[in-house]
Amino acid sequence: MKDKLRWIPPVHDLQNKDRFQWLKEELGNESLLTDWFRAEIKMLREGWLQESGPDLSSREEVETYLFQQVSDRLHAFGESRLKRVINASGTILHTNLGRANMSTEAVKKAGEAAAGYSSLEYDIASGRRGSRHDILEDLIQTVTGAEAAMVVNNNAAAVYMVLKALAETKEVIVSRGQLVEIGGSFRVSSIMEESGAKLVEVGTTNKTHRSDYERAVGPDTAMLMKVHTSNFKTIGFTEEVPLSKLTEVAAEQQQEMIVYEDLGSGALYDFKEHGIGSEPTVKEALATGADLVTFSGDKLLGGPQAGIIAGRKKWIDRLKKHQLARVLRVDKMTIAALEETLKAYAGNRETEIPAVRMVLETKEEVKERAETFLDSLQLLTWEAAVEDEYSRVGGGTMPEVELPTAVAAITPSTVSAEEAAACLRTYSDPPIAVRVKNEKILVDMRTLTEEEMKVTAQALSRIEKMNQQQ
Repeated sequence: MKDKLRWIPPVHDLQNKDRFQWLKEELGNESLLTDWFRAEIKMLREGWLQESGPDLSSREEVETYLFQQVSDRLHAFGESRLKRVINASGTILHTNLGRANMSTEAVKKAGEAAAGYSSLEYDIASGRRGSRHDILEDLIQTVTGAEAAMVVNNNAAAVYMVLKALAETKEVIVSRGQLVEIGGSFRVSSIMEESGAKLVEVGTTNKTHRSDYERAVGPDTAMLMKVHTSNFKTIGFTEEVPLSKLTEVAAEQQQEMIVYEDLGSGALYDFKEHGIGSEPTVKEALATGADLVTFSGDKLLGGPQAGIIAGRKKWIDRLKKHQLARVLRVDKMTIAALEETLKAYAGNRETEIPAVRMVLETKEEVKERAETFLDSLQLLTWEAAVEDEYSRVGGGTMPEVELPTAVAAITPSTVSAEEAAACLRTYSDPPIAVRVKNEKILVDMRTLTEEEMKVTAQALSRIEKMNQQQ
């Protein structure tokens, strides 16, 4: 062991090697490079002291090993942490893959905002300071019918801000069946506790009646809250109180009471007109009498990550003046992308938004593209066929909805379907995410662009050949 430890060179010896200078030129940061060598030396020493680590038999091998380890670090350091991924899974708002794809115009405007200065908080007419709240408010009013609106960095932040600013130390009445936990361990009850609002649960998991709310109202009640249950849905022997009845309960009270609905999914387009799901639109919720609604920008709305708060001007004005308005504000790129997304709705150009277009695409349209994809495949032994399947909306939205779709079902002959799917993720650039079912790879055309279809077909051919050669 002592002989092995003697083989480990000091850092200054390594710094005098030509290979160190080459790595330094590539990285451009000698201090960081030296830290990496120190870290690798430390791990090697500790490994050998614990009778583990690499099997090396000379000082020269140790030196080669250390340079290789640091070279690998340098390669990994240069790679993008946030990688583009081709989504062939058929889940449109795939949370793990970044949810909604933005429209071409939204992406363009976000890039322009990032590349230069803008009127983010500058009133061009007066030459004085302006407010970023004003940039999008009129557009949100147009597409939702709200009196006023503001934007924060995501919908969880919007929920927290509404409760903190308008109901801290006060009671908020919520149906027990709506106290759900969604992605990332986000719990409605926990966020309410953090806000300082006092949770008052009514009803049961499957049934809540109007009378439950009426009995729960007290002198400290500030809000009746209705929560979108995201990817959780109770079916069967159920009942919930519609928003219209909550507004009646609030109107009958002697005290002022806010009716607030967290819509979550942010549907501005009425998918119900196409027989797809039962998501209420933001406009419907406000027209029904909600004082405030909050919803996401990157779900069914199809824009960037954001939380939108819309409703009565009285409450929105209070929110704008709250300290959290600065803590939770959005940046110029988000505002630019959201502006273009909202303009598409205002101009009845919703199908320019990828998320909307993907949800509305018919099975026949998808099947036609699947057949084109199949014709482009150049497989030797793997079998492929077009099969009927179902896509998901995803993102905690419309959990009960199955969108009829067509997939390219590929049966690998040289490896398992799981192994082939892993190869598509790890050996393709960009990585490709697919579904695996019944020992087949399912490539769902609903979430693929024409260009991505070509890349996926080429990747499948390469991976088949790679596995045959092994």
